[in-house]
Amino acid sequence: MTLKLPTTNKRLLFSKIKTYDETLPSLKRVIIEPVGFPIKVSNSENVKVSAENLDLFNIYARDQWIGEIVKEGDYLFDNSIIPDYAFRVISTYPKGGGLITSDTYFILQQPKKIIRTQFKKAKFDDIIGQEHAKKKCKIIMKYLENPKLFGEWAPRNILFYGPPGTGKTLMARALATETDSSFILIKAPELIGEHVGDSSKMIRELYKKAEESAPCIVFIDELDAIGLSREYQSLRGDVSEVVNALLTELDGIKEHEGVVTIAATNNPAMLDTAIRSRFEEEIEFKLPNDEERLKIMELYAKTLPLPIKANLKEFVEKTKGFSGRDIKEKFLKPALHKAIIEDKEFIDREDLLWAIKNIKKNVREAPQHLYL
Repeated sequence: MTLKLPTTNKRLLFSKIKTYDETLPSLKRVIIEPVGFPIKVSNSENVKVSAENLDLFNIYARDQWIGEIVKEGDYLFDNSIIPDYAFRVISTYPKGGGLITSDTYFILQQPKKIIRTQFKKAKFDDIIGQEHAKKKCKIIMKYLENPKLFGEWAPRNILFYGPPGTGKTLMARALATETDSSFILIKAPELIGEHVGDSSKMIRELYKKAEESAPCIVFIDELDAIGLSREYQSLRGDVSEVVNALLTELDGIKEHEGVVTIAATNNPAMLDTAIRSRFEEEIEFKLPNDEERLKIMELYAKTLPLPIKANLKEFVEKTKGFSGRDIKEKFLKPALHKAIIEDKEFIDREDLLWAIKNIKKNVREAPQHLYL
C-alpha cells in the first residue's frame, strides 16, 4: 500500500474550539494500541504499525494529539503519516482520563494475539491410559482426514471433561499432530473483550482463521469461565456476548468444513444447558489407575536430568488419586529439586518420600483429584 503524506494538517483545518475545565487532570501516561481504519480500505490489512523508537514516537504523538481529552476506550486518529488510522486508548494515568499535554508519555502496545496456531506436537503414544477416550476420538480423526465423506453428519463439537491434568489438551494436540491438522488453542477467559463488540469480533476471526486453516481443531480450554450455568453465576453482559457469539458458531449456521471444536471442562454438570447441548459428543478423561501411574512415573523418569535410584512401585499406592500432571509437578519435580539443592547425583528414596510427605503437609484441603 502506498501512503501519501498530506499537504495540509487536517487536524488544524477541522479543529474545533474547546473549552477546558481547569480541574481536568493532565495525563502523565497514555497506553494505546493500533486498531486500523474506521472503514475497510483496499490492502489496509497490510499496514502494520509499531514504534522502533518510543521517544521519537512520543514527539510525533504529542504534536498530533496535544489538547485532546481522552479516557480509556476512546480512539485517537493519525493525521499525518497514515491518515485516519485509529489507535485505541487502553489505559491512562491518572485513571479516568484527562488532557493530553506536552508532558504526556505515550506507550504503543501491540494488540493481544489470542489466536495461537503454534503448538507442541504430540502423539497418542505419549498418552498413557485414556483408552476409552482414544477410541472415541477415532471418529474425529476420520473426519479431519476426509471431511467430505461425512457431509452434514460430521463430528463438529466435542466436549472433553475430567479432572485437571488428565490429558485433555494433550489428546487434542495429538489429534492435530496425527492427522496433520492445524491447531488453535484458546482459553475461554481470553474471549471476553474489554468493550462491547470485541468478543463477537474475536470469535468471528477465530473461526475465520480455522476455516482458512482447515482441517483444523479449535480447542477452547477452561470453558467453565464463560459457560457456567446461571445457577452458579450472575451472568454479566460481556460474558453473555461471548456465549451468544460462540453458540452461533457451534450451531453450524455457517458450515465450517474440516473444522472441529473441542472444549475442555473439569465439571460438565456445572455448564449452562444451552452451551452443553451444543456438544454432540462428551468424552470423559479419568484419573490413572495403579498400572497407569507406574507407567507415567517410569516415562517421566526417563526425561529427568538426574536418574532415580529407588523402586517406583513403592510409590504407586502413595500416589493414588494423582493425575499425570500431579505426578510430574507435585511429586517428581519437588524430589528432583531437593536432590539438586543437596548436590546429589541421583534422586533417592528419601527424596521421593519427602515429596509425598510435603504434599500431605501443605495441602490442607486436598483438591478433588488428590485423595491423600
